[in-house]
Amino acid sequence: MKSFIIKRGAKLAFAAIGLLAPFLACGQPRLDVIRFSSHVLENNPLHDPVVRSVAVFIPEQYTNHAALPVVYYLPGYDSSSEDFIKEADSWRAFTQKVADDVTPVLLVVVDGRNRWGGSQYLNSPAQGNYADYVCDEIVARVESRYGITTNRPRRIIAGHSSGGFGALRLGMLRPDLFDGVIALSPDSDFPFTHLPLVKLPGVTNASLAEIQSCMAPHMTVPFPKDGDLIYALGLSAAYAPVGPGQPGKFQWLYGANGHFREKVWQLWLNNDPLAIVRRNPNAFRAGQSIYLDGAAHDQFGANVGARKIYEVLRQRSARCTFYEPPGRHNDHLQERLQRGLAWVFHRPVQAIK
Repeated sequence: MKSFIIKRGAKLAFAAIGLLAPFLACGQPRLDVIRFSSHVLENNPLHDPVVRSVAVFIPEQYTNHAALPVVYYLPGYDSSSEDFIKEADSWRAFTQKVADDVTPVLLVVVDGRNRWGGSQYLNSPAQGNYADYVCDEIVARVESRYGITTNRPRRIIAGHSSGGFGALRLGMLRPDLFDGVIALSPDSDFPFTHLPLVKLPGVTNASLAEIQSCMAPHMTVPFPKDGDLIYALGLSAAYAPVGPGQPGKFQWLYGANGHFREKVWQLWLNNDPLAIVRRNPNAFRAGQSIYLDGAAHDQFGANVGARKIYEVLRQRSARCTFYEPPGRHNDHLQERLQRGLAWVFHRPVQAIK
């Protein structure tokens, strides 16, 4: 059986290093790849790359004189823009299909991968400031080059799995930046989805000394082999950092005696999108469009939390919806994203079969 981290993934300084992909002739959908050195990721405690790729998929309708809405897409855990670049033909075709069937947009795919596999797109002194990287650096870089429409919705933050979590969190953190949120099978309802993960033997059997030796700045032991443990380490770095004074260090869910630490688990819960919307009636801005989905047979139960978030938001008269497509966690991703975009742009939506 593949590890949890592999199953879960949706595999699919201001000095520009430039475009890596050729500029295709007008009248064809294209991919531009922008590589630049991030200021906010400089000296990150995990020594992860500072120079990263941003994939910009552009439909044939784009011209310099007609700026488009921009969709910022956050890949799932252990995936990044590099995976989308490798599958460029499929995503160019998808972007053109959205342009023809829904509305022309720029589809921008980011790289939030770190030593552990994924940053959850959050700022944390245990990993680096990935929320700032997306919201400040990538948005500014893309829109200074391509422009952006003045009509709403202008920007949409979208993602799947951990990327869906990131879309919800960044949509909450920067409500004036993102007019729409599309969260496909987002991480949420942690007692239902994450608590079983951290109770697995691969996680509970790791000693506190082993965990501490894995942390930056030491990282003195070989990289763990257990996928469940790696995933739990990555989530800990995102959700439970010790603090700015101890970069790279996070609090572990188990003490030296092996007992579960409820106070640390509460730090995880503080990052749960479902818990946040329940306790904060202003989690999203009035006027934001929130599209949630979760596959009917999602093996990780992401549909459960997505539906619960919808039930909270709908009581507040928010513009929100929930859809349960057929299949499992990673199935029908392009169709699901297109459906979400159609709903955000007030276009007819189709059932996914």
